[in-house]
Amino acid sequence: MALKEMVMPKMGESVMEGTILNWLKKVGDKIEQDESVLEVATDKVDTDVPATFGGTLKEILAEKGKVVAVGSPIAIIETGEGATSTPEPAAVKTVEPKAVVSSQQTIPPQNTVQSATPSAKPSNGSAKKFYSPLVMNIAREENISFEELERVNGTGAEGRVTKNDVIQYLEQRKNTPAEKPAVKEEKANNTYTAPAQETTHIEGTRSFNGEHEIIQMDRMRKMIADRMLESKRISPHVTSFVEADVTHIVYWRNRMKNEFMEKESAALTFTPIFIEAVVKAIKDYPMINVSVDEDKIIVKKDINIGMAVALPNGNLIVPVIKNADQLNIVGLTKKVNDLAKRARQNKLTADDLTGGTYTISNVGSFGNLMGTPIIVQPQCAILALGAVVKKPAVIETPEGDSLGIRHMMFLSHSYDHRVIDGSLGGMFVRRVADYLEGFDLSRKIF
Repeated sequence: MALKEMVMPKMGESVMEGTILNWLKKVGDKIEQDESVLEVATDKVDTDVPATFGGTLKEILAEKGKVVAVGSPIAIIETGEGATSTPEPAAVKTVEPKAVVSSQQTIPPQNTVQSATPSAKPSNGSAKKFYSPLVMNIAREENISFEELERVNGTGAEGRVTKNDVIQYLEQRKNTPAEKPAVKEEKANNTYTAPAQETTHIEGTRSFNGEHEIIQMDRMRKMIADRMLESKRISPHVTSFVEADVTHIVYWRNRMKNEFMEKESAALTFTPIFIEAVVKAIKDYPMINVSVDEDKIIVKKDINIGMAVALPNGNLIVPVIKNADQLNIVGLTKKVNDLAKRARQNKLTADDLTGGTYTISNVGSFGNLMGTPIIVQPQCAILALGAVVKKPAVIETPEGDSLGIRHMMFLSHSYDHRVIDGSLGGMFVRRVADYLEGFDLSRKIF
């Protein structure tokens, strides 16, 4: 028998810690490898953590509610391999809960006038229930007091309040008119003091002159803003453009989409076809599939394609198709549809959002002809797919040139000029266009 440490896994490129929500197993329970052992919350998602070894759970090193750094031990599992040994004690890096505050206090909106004594931010210390970091972050951003949070009905395990519970509560609160504070006047010295302008995180408010609306960024929008600024700071962006004739793809999809729906009960879109062309071009130009670590270029062997998905609230998220080069057109279609659906239903896991090596963004879905996309760090390139539109175009044939109506689209390729020069960036996007234009109109899908 052997004792092995199970550590807090990395659940995202920017996630450095997680909070133990609940242990699904207790000491003495038998555990299969990859079986869910505990629930962990980060500022992005709540997710189950599988066991890294099979055996018996001997000791729990991080109790429920603890915030544990990535890589720190959280449990000891007794396996059936080797001789029995006792691991050296390792300090579990935890973050203590913040100071207890009154349940009546709320987090002041960033745009309101602050009082001389700053208000304390909410923490789990004063709550009757345990709330995950994700729920707490939303509460801070949306100005929800602990008194309100305690009234939210939880649908999670053991009545725990989930992100969806809070979002539903916010929708209900939005439709309930709030009482406006009375205007106070002070006539001493003939002065008038207006109340601090009230702001709301949901619908925003107008200024007193009625000319402006102030809308507070939600948590995801702040995160997107920070990452976009960071990407522009890190990478000198260059964008190359190519126009491609995708007439054969349009005709082929129109012919195949009904058959695909009948057999797979799924829609056949252009996106998996475009991803297939990108994957082929990456194989031809592997130096596109890289990242930078100081003065070193890391060439990725896996081809993991991120695809930008617009959410109903206007925000953007980029789930990743892992090992896209190992999927055929049917597999790519199923993966694209699954990730897009779960993204819009807010059901993506942390693993769905990590590991991307190259990203595509379909700006054509908004009717845009082209764009200049911003690179998703630490990747070094991203491709924007423009709208497919009918245009008069010159058709070259062995018998001579002719004029015809073709389905055309622009490809916009942004790349990191630190490691990708114009020749490589331009040749890559041209190769993607070549694969699209050379699509076999007689191709079978099954």
